[in-house]
Amino acid sequence: MNLIKILFIVAIIGHLLCGYCDCLLTYIPGGKKFDFKKLSDNDYMSATFEKMPLKNPLLSMVLGCPALFLCSFGYYGIYLWMKEYSATYAVILLISAVVFLIPGVAHHVFCGAAEWFYIRMGRTEDSRQAIVKFFKDTSSTMIACYIGLLVFGVTLFITVITGVTDLPRWACIFNFVPLFILFTPLRIGGTGNWCSAVMFTALLILI
Repeated sequence: MNLIKILFIVAIIGHLLCGYCDCLLTYIPGGKKFDFKKLSDNDYMSATFEKMPLKNPLLSMVLGCPALFLCSFGYYGIYLWMKEYSATYAVILLISAVVFLIPGVAHHVFCGAAEWFYIRMGRTEDSRQAIVKFFKDTSSTMIACYIGLLVFGVTLFITVITGVTDLPRWACIFNFVPLFILFTPLRIGGTGNWCSAVMFTALLILI
């Protein structure tokens, strides 16, 4: 097994762990699930997080950082692999991965911190307003993270479907962008990470 495939395996582990961290923030003991679209409804928020233990968002923050660090190995692996076909595309992939991963760590911690403080402050309307303000004030990390991820995914998709690499063109479907679009309607917690794990698994097999 070569170095690039080892890096992909590390990334798969990272994305699975990060997906678990997302689920810690999304799913509440007792069967409830947080819907981010209802962030403005404190009655819903309070009832949803009533049984959420503080350890869940705390564990999500603590595990999420090393999880994303593990993910970074796979994105660097894709960069090394792409260098064999196009230096230009490889550099775009590397830069977009950095733009995704560095703000992504901050964004993941901010999400966990907001949930922790909301619960710790008693799930009141004031605490809801405080975390909404916090989200707005730190939204630049979220925006940068998702822009970097989108550019990375679209660039990789283009290289495969246009034949820049030696992968079959149908392999472009094993990219987290089309996978995310396909599975988002299912509203599964950690969807982005599960899709990325599938992408790296496919690359591991096909390359």
